[in-house]
Amino acid sequence: MTGPEHYEEAQRLLMGADNFDSTELTAQPIIAEMLARAQVHATLALAAATAVSQNGDMPIPDCDDWLAVASGGTR
Repeated sequence: MTGPEHYEEAQRLLMGADNFDSTELTAQPIIAEMLARAQVHATLALAAATAVSQNGDMPIPDCDDWLAVASGGTR
């Protein structure tokens, strides 16, 4: 997965977790797992963004992908 793909997956998981009723005991473990997975994907997205831009010159395709997902669009 690329950094932007991790970012999108984190967003997808967070939105999916919102579809569950957190007051239902049977939904709580599902929500917890989705949130944990979202956190991992968000961390990997951050690591990728940091690594790619470390030299201060992000390659154009990576920059385009990051701009697309950061603006709420898709790649």
